[in-house]
Amino acid sequence: MADIARIGVVGAGQMGAGIAQLAAVNGVDVWLYDLDSEALTKAQKSISNNIQRLLTKGQISQATSVDAVKRLRCSSRLEDLHSVDIVVEAIVESEQVKKTLFANLDKIVKSSAILASNTSSISITRLASATSRPSQVIGMHFMNPPPIMKLVEIIRGADTSEDTYCATKCLAERFGKTVICSQDYSGFIVNRILMPMINEAFHTLYTGVATKEDIDTGMKLGTNHPMGPLELADFIGLDVCLSIMKVLQAGLGDDKYAPCPLLVQYVDAGRLGKKQGVGVYDYRDAAAKTGGSPRL
Repeated sequence: MADIARIGVVGAGQMGAGIAQLAAVNGVDVWLYDLDSEALTKAQKSISNNIQRLLTKGQISQATSVDAVKRLRCSSRLEDLHSVDIVVEAIVESEQVKKTLFANLDKIVKSSAILASNTSSISITRLASATSRPSQVIGMHFMNPPPIMKLVEIIRGADTSEDTYCATKCLAERFGKTVICSQDYSGFIVNRILMPMINEAFHTLYTGVATKEDIDTGMKLGTNHPMGPLELADFIGLDVCLSIMKVLQAGLGDDKYAPCPLLVQYVDAGRLGKKQGVGVYDYRDAAAKTGGSPRL
């Protein structure tokens, strides 16, 4: 397969915007799609600010900065992705929603295009079943935030071809990422290990073993993690953590992956984490003082 010159990114949230930024800065033309025009405007502004910040820090040249901004296009029409070489979806972590999107993209993009999912846990094989091109469907799981985190987890579905894998791996490496490859099992590598740890941290809080502060401090200072598991859950989104635990439990058929009742309760209460202003921790006072989301 020829080098990827044009990428479509579906979803203008933090993940999608970060992936679009990576592509533009590394010389790939980008179509960023979202039905929500406000989300697109916010993403475009964020990307422009981030590119300017990279320039100010001397991490990219003036020419690269100007080129990157020119390479980014935003659209609320899925049909505008018709000519891209690869689409990376970064939408809600729902198998049915992703399947519907892939079925629609399958009818729009050119026959040679790759359909990649940024899913952190959902079966690539099942997503591919919604298309007529299962050999060109692959998992391309970026870590959050994509411009900063060095890892991309690539997941091969049952029918993913070697050409698709190699093209996707080359693109990730072009973005400056280290690539690991997982077989198509629930949670893949990172979340198969990470999410049970986060779930156990919730159990530790739920059963009164320790305070949230001591749980996080223990893991930061005792195991050299940069962020405690409860802080990290807030950063990821408690709803996302819950969704992944449900996928692990259903996909692996083991009750050890059952979500902690406290995690379920927080999500039911709308305490979704940093993005909502409150999760395990309360960020609302800090946000009011700083005029934005506080740092963990």
